[in-house]
Amino acid sequence: MLNDTSSVIHLEGMPKRRIKHKLVLRDGTVFNGFSFGFPASVYGEVVFQTGMVGYVESLTDPSYAGQILVPTYPLIGNYGVPDASLFESDKIRVRGLVVSEYSEKFSHAQAKKSLADWLLENKVPAIYGVDTRALTKKLREKGVMLGKIIIGKNIKDFYDPNKKNLVADVSCKNGSIHGNGKTKIILIDCGMKNNILRCLLDRGLTVKRVPWDYNFLNEKFDGVVISNGPGDPTKCAATISNIRKLMERSVPILGICLGTQILALAAGAKTYKLKYGHRSQNQPVMQLNKVNKGGCFITSQNHGYAIDEKSLPRDWRVWFRNLNDNTIEGIIHKRQRWFSVQFHPESSPGPKDTEWLFDKFVETL
Repeated sequence: MLNDTSSVIHLEGMPKRRIKHKLVLRDGTVFNGFSFGFPASVYGEVVFQTGMVGYVESLTDPSYAGQILVPTYPLIGNYGVPDASLFESDKIRVRGLVVSEYSEKFSHAQAKKSLADWLLENKVPAIYGVDTRALTKKLREKGVMLGKIIIGKNIKDFYDPNKKNLVADVSCKNGSIHGNGKTKIILIDCGMKNNILRCLLDRGLTVKRVPWDYNFLNEKFDGVVISNGPGDPTKCAATISNIRKLMERSVPILGICLGTQILALAAGAKTYKLKYGHRSQNQPVMQLNKVNKGGCFITSQNHGYAIDEKSLPRDWRVWFRNLNDNTIEGIIHKRQRWFSVQFHPESSPGPKDTEWLFDKFVETL
């Protein structure tokens, strides 16, 4: 399906300078639009996200590394960009951004700059005027697809970012200590969102943040958290190996998002790629065994892989299940203090319905 840019209405507040841009999918579909970001061509995996707010948090989420993001909410940029202290990492992580309408005029008490200026600073291409409804429908029916944003010189080939270890690109390079609590945990940074660290520090812990492949096994600690991150979890061989060795002890482990897949792989399970993934702030999940809480929770999610339920070892049970597609959203060991969730209990953006999971983890320490 082609998006005819001649029919795009130029709304007040839209950028006055209209530089033609286009998104080309691997199947040959072309969506035309206009640039409001950095004027360069870029490739990536095209994915959609259905959140109504939180574009700043989403763009700085390292789990989006290697991807061209398509928000389904039509109006983007209307509240600008706040101070960097509110970001989920130190910079924009998406490779490109595709929106329906971009609001150049922004208004918010915390806004420091426009979204366009921020994209230019980070050298991230972006286009507006695209029929994101048609694009999302295609991605739902055909699955996430490789694509490229083209302005000026064309990029010859499509490239699948999942073929490389994206976690190694976004993980911290050196360890760092945060907080001064009596209880110490290791936080494995596989592409960590900053709000995970904030939630742990709010609970009085000392947190040692370490790179994805760091061997922490000979150190003293009370528990381990495996963070979120991008790409194929099987690429994280060093992390999986360290967690498998850690399972020889009775040490509490909490996995979040990619951390769930890594924990499952370390336990002997398998993972697979979802058709179009879960990227939203309204995914309903059901807790199957009522530990502490019960019932259904609305969750924030951002992942493209899931656990193969048939491969889950007998010592583990499914803890949460997605009510949209019945996929695994959490696992828990039957005897040990090991559990993980596929969604984001730290939210940011999204509901805080499941932040109690951090309290549960602290109780096990």
